Amino acid sequence: MKPDHAPQALLDTIDADTMLREVQQWAAINTGTANIEGLEKMAGILADAFSALPGDVELVDPATVTAISAEGREFEKPHGQHMVLRVRPHAQRRFVLTGHMDTVFPVDHPFQEVTWLGDDTINGPGTADMKGGLNVILHALKSFEGMEGADRVGYDVMINSDEETGSLASRGLIEELAKGKYAALTYEPSALPDGTLAHARGGTGNYSITITGRSAHAGRNPHDGRNAIVAASDLVLRIKALEAEDITVNPAKIEGGAANNVVPDLAILRFNIRPKSTDAMHRFDGELDTILKAIETGHEVGVHRHGGVTRPPKPVDEKAQALFDLVKACGAELGQTIGWKPTGGVCDGNNIAATGVPVVDTMGVRGGAIHSPDEFMIVPSLRERAALSALVLSKLSTGEYL
Repeated sequence: MKPDHAPQALLDTIDADTMLREVQQWAAINTGTANIEGLEKMAGILADAFSALPGDVELVDPATVTAISAEGREFEKPHGQHMVLRVRPHAQRRFVLTGHMDTVFPVDHPFQEVTWLGDDTINGPGTADMKGGLNVILHALKSFEGMEGADRVGYDVMINSDEETGSLASRGLIEELAKGKYAALTYEPSALPDGTLAHARGGTGNYSITITGRSAHAGRNPHDGRNAIVAASDLVLRIKALEAEDITVNPAKIEGGAANNVVPDLAILRFNIRPKSTDAMHRFDGELDTILKAIETGHEVGVHRHGGVTRPPKPVDEKAQALFDLVKACGAELGQTIGWKPTGGVCDGNNIAATGVPVVDTMGVRGGAIHSPDEFMIVPSLRERAALSALVLSKLSTGEYL
């Protein structure tokens, strides 16, 4: 099929009933980020499904990720494997398509079943975010492989197991697969149920600062102690004062403390930042280092920093805008109205954009209420978005659009 053939002919290559059945089956498998058994099952199913495409499927072990416990100890967090498909790896022009198999719903969460909300909408865990999107990738590529020019290009598909917790166990893999690609598509659900795409995104960073003081009796010798809670409170005020128009700081939790008659010797401050630009991101990092040294000296405590920016801000440059314009034009050919808006949310598209590759990161299904038991997916959008992606890939295969 040539890229400019009738849109209906493209839609006819996509089996909407099969897509729906697969999404319902996939959503019935709990894949909360910490459910390693569920993720293992899902990864196997995805590997089998994507093996229908002309490439090599691999399950990749997660990178090591550590966190700080409430007791101030660093520990390793387990993660599931990631699925990677490589098709025509030696092609001169190649793309990367990404999605995630994990959801925010743990194995013991009451929201586990898929139900119908009406004639064309289903409610279920991960239906929109993003097992519907994973299915769109699969069927878009199946359709694309039957189009003229597909054999001129190659692509990688990466489906990770930890996007919902920041992709720390897959960040290196994302960067490795994205580098040097002609373009990237990520399959988060649309920003709005009408199909609106997320445009520019801010970034995000999560930090855990462990403060170690010295305990003492609060009545007999309080001045011999070094109060970790007081130091953490000072730190909260100092980092909050770094907020500006291009960055917000959210001190979220202080853990630690002791009995009322003991000077506490441990506190852990956990906080999040949302930089709107890379300049703000780097400025905060330098200012934080200065503040931590001041806390350490001024309160005579030990300070240990863990974490940092996990998703850099995602501005939209000229090539990225050209990709958005192409998606909009392809949507128009298919009778779909495509718009976009900036958003404060983050995803793997942030990490892809940081490699210099143009990306549109909400190519998944139309739906909404994600991360809640009200999550829904608009069923006709499965075929709509698969056709949209297939047409975009066909246009990109010519090398004339970016």
